[in-house]
Amino acid sequence: MTERQKLSHDLINSWADDLQSPVALHLKQRLVPVEEGDHLVIFPPTYTDIGYNIDVLSDGTRVATIDSVGSQANRMEPIFKEEPYASLVPQIEIEIPIKDKKTGERHIVKRSLLDLAHRSADATVYACPTLGPEIRKAFDALTRNDAGPLCRLAPTSLVFGVWDSRGNPDAKRPRLVRSIIRAWDIDVLHAAAQFNSIRKALDEEQWAELVKEAKAKKKKLSDVGFDDAPGTFRKLGKGAKEIPEFKNGAPNPERRVLGGVLVRGSIERDVTVNLVALRKLQGANEDETRAIRRYVLSLALIAATADFDLALREGCHLRFAGEDQWLAVPRRGQPIPVDLASVEAKRTIETYAEAAVTPFKKDWPERLIHKFDLDAAKKMIAVKEAEEEDES
Repeated sequence: MTERQKLSHDLINSWADDLQSPVALHLKQRLVPVEEGDHLVIFPPTYTDIGYNIDVLSDGTRVATIDSVGSQANRMEPIFKEEPYASLVPQIEIEIPIKDKKTGERHIVKRSLLDLAHRSADATVYACPTLGPEIRKAFDALTRNDAGPLCRLAPTSLVFGVWDSRGNPDAKRPRLVRSIIRAWDIDVLHAAAQFNSIRKALDEEQWAELVKEAKAKKKKLSDVGFDDAPGTFRKLGKGAKEIPEFKNGAPNPERRVLGGVLVRGSIERDVTVNLVALRKLQGANEDETRAIRRYVLSLALIAATADFDLALREGCHLRFAGEDQWLAVPRRGQPIPVDLASVEAKRTIETYAEAAVTPFKKDWPERLIHKFDLDAAKKMIAVKEAEEEDES
């Protein structure tokens, strides 16, 4: 067994600077449910019409997606809102005025740029007159292979990937940190439920009045809680083909309410830091290029090695199991074990990041709070409609 490399600032520098250094860092991390027991049942995410995302391999093994790449990125990015990492990135927030449905009063809801699904390319950003133009300039620079402006505004967009599909489609950068959770060798379980309403306590006259009112309003009594409602079959989306509730005289499994998956194999999280993509980032000159790569790599390492909460959804609360074994993957030859998981290694990453952010902090935007503008959002819709008409 090759001896595990000890992490140092020099080693991290080599990953950022040396084109002949490893092409990736990779971790295969074993996860287990917080509930103990021999039969591991967890709930994957449910997608409209297809239910769980399950692939069947050539040998018959079924593999379920437990958390997608995009979902993992959205769980990792917000760690930069809190200390000790908040000081490493600009804390840009967007204020959205919301009207209370009951009182009619307006209040302000704040959203961090680190929470937006499409990061700096999110439509919400472009609906902010004071932020949108700056982001557009940064994306324009990115198409000229200058990542500096975006690095000063929204560096995590370079870490987790970004595509300015609504503005400049040529401004696109792949994820440097890619993570996905899968469960191997699974069986699908189903659920059933029965809601018993107050119907049996009502007399015939009361029931008839409710039925009459429901028909007049074109509503089902079960939808408002006045009739019994079984929960056996799942509803289909509007665009789905009709899947029958019963097939060959028995309940159709494809239509049943899903009840989780029984995991016979393992639950694994694959994390990859793409060093090739990192070393393609450039700045205005050689010194800035080096600074950008080192700074963005420090953020990528923090995100990739963070122990964040794995309470993914109801019925899917996981935890980390065993010791993390990171590998530095060369272009050829065997991967080399490297320490990225110990307390000492994580402290090394933090001190490296604290130094790497220094050249950028002085150029961070002075204005960090921006206001969402409904009129600006409407103009975006109008422009989009005009583009579609031209294309047709």
